[in-house]
Parts: sequence; structure tokens; C-alpha cells
Amino acid sequence: MPGNSPPPIHAADAAGIALAVERLRAGGIVALPTETVYGLAARADSDAAVAAIYRAKGRPDFNPLIVHVPDLAAARRLACVDERTERLAARFWPGALTLVLPKRPDAPLAAAVTAGLPSVAIRCPAHPVMREVLRASGLALAAPSANRSGGVSPTAAAHVAASLGMAVDLVLDGGACAAGIESTIVALRDGGGWQVLRPGPVGEPEIAAVLGRESAAVPSSGIEAPGQLASHYAPGKPVRLNADRAQADEYHLGFGAARGHFCLSEAGDLAEAASRLYAGLHAAAASHLPRIAVAPIPREGMGIAINDRLRRAAA
Repeated sequence: MPGNSPPPIHAADAAGIALAVERLRAGGIVALPTETVYGLAARADSDAAVAAIYRAKGRPDFNPLIVHVPDLAAARRLACVDERTERLAARFWPGALTLVLPKRPDAPLAAAVTAGLPSVAIRCPAHPVMREVLRASGLALAAPSANRSGGVSPTAAAHVAASLGMAVDLVLDGGACAAGIESTIVALRDGGGWQVLRPGPVGEPEIAAVLGRESAAVPSSGIEAPGQLASHYAPGKPVRLNADRAQADEYHLGFGAARGHFCLSEAGDLAEAASRLYAGLHAAAASHLPRIAVAPIPREGMGIAINDRLRRAAA
């Protein structure tokens, strides 16, 4: 369980990065900013370090972790990379795309990282702080979102401190996350097929444009990647969706003309709404009002990912 005191928060400057690298090499867990959300990072080759992530988050051990790497060369040491992977990496890495690939038999990964699956989820992040930590440490880092499992993901250092307390060794404060929503996860299937396991900032049409074919229509069986649990991103209060206006006991997350208590985007901009989604859910969770209502969000572009997170938050 998280402690009662906040963890040490350090500016994401040269000294902070050096301290984070030291803690990670020693097997500690460090919250780091990425362009999507804050991640709770540990060295992916250490059973004890990865176990510390699971303990801190209260995360079910059947739920695999994303491994963060600095480049495609590092990904090749962990996974079987084909021509499709190379094309996607050339287009979207570094960035908000995670690829689920066949794990190499000799991959230096703790068993809990893949939750016993023959595949591994890999991402090359774009955030300069995370990239510098990866470079300076020389480590592949397992890094799920830096919050209690199933809760609202953190997009600011304060969110991490409030959720995890002293369960984390260090938080590097890199400011608010630009995308504000977790990476798109794509599984590459045998025979040239592929499937979006979790929608995110990289849209399905963009992926199809690179791979030259539509995604697989057959749903995956079981949990292959983070964010697939039916109930996830939960703010701890009942959530009502597609609500143009709130009832007296509801905190209203607005969009466009429906301003609400916290407006995700007055301009109706879906990218802005995505970047503010978790900040809004955190604000709603902290409100004295016992329930949450969310204005309708268009189901297009980034709205697909936003509605996916809201549906799981309301489950």
C-alpha cells in the first residue's frame, strides 16, 4: 500500500536524471515523465525490481508491462523484429506507439514483465527526460503508468505523489504530459495481420497507411497488453457518460459548449481533451460531489481513445 507521506520529487534536470539513473541501476523504482503519462519505471531485467512495480501499484500479475527502449536496435535484443516493425518504428518511433512482438528466447527480461506470455510489449518514447534516462542508464525499463492499478493515470508529478506516496523511490517532475493519454498498442500477427489492442494517440488509419492493410477484425483472446481490463482508469466514483448537463450531485466534465465544472476543451479540440482527460478525472475524484458526469465526446480521431478510457472508467 502507498505510504502516508509523499515521495521525493526532483526537478527533471541533470542532477535529477543522474539520481534517477542511480536509483534504477540499484533496482529502485522511479516515476518518470513521458509524452503520454507518467511511468513507474524499473529495470526490466530484474525480477526484484519488477516485483517492486507490482507491489507499488497493487497490479494483477497477469497484466503485462510495457518495456521502454531508446531505439529499434535495443528492441531487437528483446523481440523478433520483422519488416513491418521496422516500417512502423521508422514512422512512429520515438513516439506514442507500443508494439506487441514475439519475445526472443534469450531476451534479458524478468518473467513478470511479460506475465508468462510469449510476446513482449515495447515502446520507444519521445519525451526528452525519459530518453535521457534510457540513454544514461543503458537499461531497458519496464514502466506502467505511475498510479495504483485500475485508477486514473497520472499526467503530473503531483498525481503520482497522491496515488503512490512513499511506495516510489523518486519522482522526476517534467511538467504536464503533452499527449495525456496512454500509447496506442498494436499487436503484429502471423501472416501479416495486425490488431489495435488499445487505442491511443496514433490512430488506426495512420497505422493502416504504413502497413497497407486493415486491422484484424477478430478480437484478441485474454490479456495481451496493458489497458485491456474491462474496469480501468477508475476515479473511485460512479461515472455517467454522454451527459450534456450534470445533476445536482455530479461533478461535470465538459466538452465544447457543455462547459461543466472542468472543461476538457472549450474549443471542442479532441487532442486538447485527451491531454486534459486525466487531470479532469483527478479533479472530479477530489471534488466533494459523489458522482461524475461526462459530456459527449465525438467517436472519431483521438475521441476513440478518449471514449475507450471513459468506458473503462465507468465500468
